[in-house]
Parts: sequence; structure tokens; C-alpha cells
Amino acid sequence: MQRRRFVQMMTLASAGTLAAVEVAAHAGETATVSYKVKGFTCVTCAVGLETMLGRQKGVKWVKATYPDALVIIKYDPSTVTEPALRGFISDLGFTAVPEHRG
Repeated sequence: MQRRRFVQMMTLASAGTLAAVEVAAHAGETATVSYKVKGFTCVTCAVGLETMLGRQKGVKWVKATYPDALVIIKYDPSTVTEPALRGFISDLGFTAVPEHRG
């Protein structure tokens, strides 16, 4: 069921809405978080997650890789929280496990 939701969201995203998104420069801080992602079955999963996360308010930059099952997110913590990012990833049918930090 979650995969179906993910495919539906990706279909909507690719249906002519891939217009350039204007990113406003903010003087605020940027935080970076990386997660191991459980549930990737192919490169399309990584690309889809990257695309959908990149559209979330407060997300500045995203890179997801399938072979490493990894996603790195740079975001504005005054706009979006880390739990909200993990929740969004979960809503797409994946599990985000925080990587060990330094």
C-alpha cells in the first residue's frame, strides 16, 4: 500500500509539475542530516525520494543514493524539523535510520 502511495506521488510529480522551484536565499542557518534508508529496491526509489524531499518547504539540498541506501539532507531548521523529515520519508514508504554522528 505504501509503495502505491509513493508511485502515485511520483506520478503527480512528473505530470508537468517539474517546473523549476525558486529557492530564496535565507540568512538563517542550515542543518545537515544523513539517514540510512530501508526500503530502497531500485535507483528509482532513491531518485523519487530525492525529488519529493527536495520539494518540501525548508529543504535546501538533497542527495539520495540507491547503492548506499543513504540520503543526505540540508535544511533550514527554523522551517522544518528533523522529525518532520523522517515522518515524510516514512509517509513515502521508507524507514530513515539516523547515521551515527561524529
